[in-house]
Amino acid sequence: MGCPISINHFAQRNSPCGRHQLLSILLSGSGIIIPDNIFQTIHMSTVFVPVYEALALDIKRMGITHVFGLMSDDTALLITTLDALGVRFYGARHENEGIAMAEGYASATGKLGVAITGRGPAMANSIHGAVFAQRTGSRVLLVFGDSANSLPALNAFGPEQKGFNSAGVLRAAGIPTFIATEPMSARQTLHRAISATQAGAVALLLPMNVQRAQIDMGVMECEPLPASCSTVVEPRRGALDAACAMLGKSRRPLILAGMGAHLAGARETLMALADHLGAALVTTLKAQDMFRGHPFNCGILGSFSNAGGRRLIEQADCALVFGAGLNHRTTSFGTAFPAGMPLIQVDTVRTNIGKWFHADIGIVGDANAVAKQLMHALPARMAEEKPLHDDSMRRWLAEFDLASEFEPQHTPRTMDPRSLALELDRLFPTDRNVVYDVGNFLQIAPYVSVPGPANVKYTADFASIGLGFGTALGFACGASERPTILFIGDGAFLMTMGELETVVREDIPLVVVLMNDCAYGAELHYLKERNMPVAKSKFPDIDYAPIAEAFGFEAATVRTIDELRMLAPLLAQPSGPILLDCKINGSVAAPFLLENLEHERRK
Repeated sequence: MGCPISINHFAQRNSPCGRHQLLSILLSGSGIIIPDNIFQTIHMSTVFVPVYEALALDIKRMGITHVFGLMSDDTALLITTLDALGVRFYGARHENEGIAMAEGYASATGKLGVAITGRGPAMANSIHGAVFAQRTGSRVLLVFGDSANSLPALNAFGPEQKGFNSAGVLRAAGIPTFIATEPMSARQTLHRAISATQAGAVALLLPMNVQRAQIDMGVMECEPLPASCSTVVEPRRGALDAACAMLGKSRRPLILAGMGAHLAGARETLMALADHLGAALVTTLKAQDMFRGHPFNCGILGSFSNAGGRRLIEQADCALVFGAGLNHRTTSFGTAFPAGMPLIQVDTVRTNIGKWFHADIGIVGDANAVAKQLMHALPARMAEEKPLHDDSMRRWLAEFDLASEFEPQHTPRTMDPRSLALELDRLFPTDRNVVYDVGNFLQIAPYVSVPGPANVKYTADFASIGLGFGTALGFACGASERPTILFIGDGAFLMTMGELETVVREDIPLVVVLMNDCAYGAELHYLKERNMPVAKSKFPDIDYAPIAEAFGFEAATVRTIDELRMLAPLLAQPSGPILLDCKINGSVAAPFLLENLEHERRK
């Protein structure tokens, strides 16, 4: 029968129900059935709506379901329209965290993350988060309000207090920026900006006068949201032959996988190649636990390695690297590999090869495809030709205990962070997401396992504390089927503590583990190693559990491993919001900080 609404009703913009019914009808899949003749009339008619409404409709019709950010006067109409249309808006308490939420959501889902914030001071506040999102490479659309781009009247009363050269700042930061300069092309500009996110985060500026202008909704058809895509590059035959020749001479090869290998779906192929050649397996930090369960998994290479894996790594005579950037953390400033060892680097981006570390042979191609071609081209080896796969190596890795790497340094009121991490690894469900902020406490990463690279998120891309909270919120929204655990230091927590209210208000199931050493831990050790006073890097010992409880968290202060074990029932099935204020011994320096010092001394 259809919906008994006349076309004339829609033209009455001030009617009680016309506006909302019009929005519903313009949405595909809205559930309202319209007879063909009426739909044709609506489609061909001149139906004027404000630009912000048209953009909201396009965003909805492209299948976007989650939007993050912080409302301002210049984006309030767009945000409330989106939320009314069923595109859930998650509001942060700071612009940086709103953008980090969108990036975390994009990382967890592989979908487009959308962040909406305001102009002027709001945009200035959010530049930190914008640069972070751009450096991660995630697909994120950063929507900012902007001052009206029309000339003010001659008798205008005073300047635009929020006036700010947003486009200049964003472009100077290396962020591609689109501006909706006039109403009729605003929708096309939105689509161009979204398409550009294939290469990473981009910004879209929406001047206030453009947003509020009326346009005809029938002028442009809304296209579906472009899917994330990757171009499969066929490797050169000569590069493959050179790699085969080098691997043919190797007897103890090492296969290193980075995030690029994970995204290429190369896990099973790389493990098969390792079995084929007798290679040891290792990952970068971001690809943590990609080879979990394989008997020759050596863990993480470089700054976050363990003594068990290093025993095999130090014997390697050739490295085969897939989708890894080989930065200073992965290579420990060039010391992670045996000296003089040849290296084959595989990457889809030609300029990534040899960018941070030498590559003797470079192969431009997809990690999974190249691994299959190498396995086809190289003969399988007999057991006696695989010294890294002998029984003694297998037993060494199987029996290696991470706890054997250190002597716990507990005090009467604090815990060794490594012992704390191992105990939390046991108490939390194994099927979990883990998000890390940045700081000295990050040394715990090798002691907390994850199901695989898709379940762990590091936020050090801008080498700054404070973005982990927002990232974890977005990650939890995108991967709510399992608990998300945020590890954050007390310095970063004090910067972002207002997001405790966001967790509760937006009903996001998050577990916060506060690694509280009562200091800026990295700076404390930086000063200590240089024989400088550390007092200014220390904070009072404050219990944050009662503060979290005031926001609606279930919270506890934990000073000993025994106190932590008493929380086992709570942590076995954490539904959140939960906060653990874990008091840790800040005198335990992260190995990567000591590496920085050693590198500095070698210069």
